[in-house]
Amino acid sequence: MNTFIIIITGILGATSTFYVNEHLKQGAVRASALLSLCVSLFFYCLPDLLNSYLTQNIPTAFIGASFVGMVSSKAISHYKWLILAGIIFSIIYINKSTFFKGYGGALGTTAFIALLATMAIPVVFSRKKKITNGILIFRKWLFRDKDE
Repeated sequence: MNTFIIIITGILGATSTFYVNEHLKQGAVRASALLSLCVSLFFYCLPDLLNSYLTQNIPTAFIGASFVGMVSSKAISHYKWLILAGIIFSIIYINKSTFFKGYGGALGTTAFIALLATMAIPVVFSRKKKITNGILIFRKWLFRDKDE
């Protein structure tokens, strides 16, 4: 049951931050900070509402998932991909070991991995090879004439 609640927290963190960012026009940082503060204060004021595992991990999982929701609508424009990224983030968060122990930016790194995995799915399973055009553009940029 704890795992399910953390996954739901990841989905809510990602989608609500994206919604406040894009639809309420508050900006990514403000949306993440405001929602994370609300969730953290709720569990700070009511620590006995749920078991200790959830009380300690829901705010942290929400903050990390809000990093997922800070993504631009140009990168991910549909909520189904955002929900999937929230699920991937939650699964990584639940199964993290001591690998990230003492590593600054662990939540941001986990959010980045979740977004990267989610954004790769349409490219990998696409019949059109969009990645080829991106490589050609990068190659042209890399080897462009510096005098121009």
